[in-house]
Amino acid sequence: MYMRIKRLIDIILSLIGIIVLSPVFLILIIAIKLDSKGPVLFKQKRVGLNKSHFNILKFRTMRIDTPKDTPTHLLGNPDQYITKMGKFLRKTSLDELPQIWNIFVGQMSIIGPRPALWNQFDLIDERDKFGANNVPPGLTGWAQINGRDELPIEIKAKLDGEYVEKISFWMDTKCFFGTVISVLKSDGVVEGGTSAKKEIAGTNEPRSSSGKYKQ
Repeated sequence: MYMRIKRLIDIILSLIGIIVLSPVFLILIIAIKLDSKGPVLFKQKRVGLNKSHFNILKFRTMRIDTPKDTPTHLLGNPDQYITKMGKFLRKTSLDELPQIWNIFVGQMSIIGPRPALWNQFDLIDERDKFGANNVPPGLTGWAQINGRDELPIEIKAKLDGEYVEKISFWMDTKCFFGTVISVLKSDGVVEGGTSAKKEIAGTNEPRSSSGKYKQ
């Protein structure tokens, strides 16, 4: 029953977000275009509900000559590829704003496990153990307010499982306000990529500023 209510909340809040934030979207779009050549949006294949695939949307933060299909932490000098506007977008997490559309059309939810990259097979397999692939992925979630980039895959999947087990309006509310606090404090963001025990991306965008890795 709650999942239907949750979807209704997603539709209402994402629609409000699109309308209210439209001036912000316009300003950021102009700033991105003035700062560097290339498309405004970055699309990336992610894992959705029941392991289906969809294209997540983000504001582009890297130059168009960035090596393709190369994780940020494997680039010789990631900073040289991140645009000036991109650094600001990553630091403030504003690059994630276009995912409001993903939420509105039903590919994502406001709260849920962060959608894995299509080739993060280790994370996908771990989430299978906890049923975390069987709920809509989210803009933010329980794992994101309990460590973000600092978490090994096993712990992140376990936290995602805890969310699935306790999913409710109260749990979503905790995740929402916990995310606001985490973003303001920049908690759990790791500089220069991730260690071998942390998630490894298959493309060059899923990270935070200055080579920080952010899913």
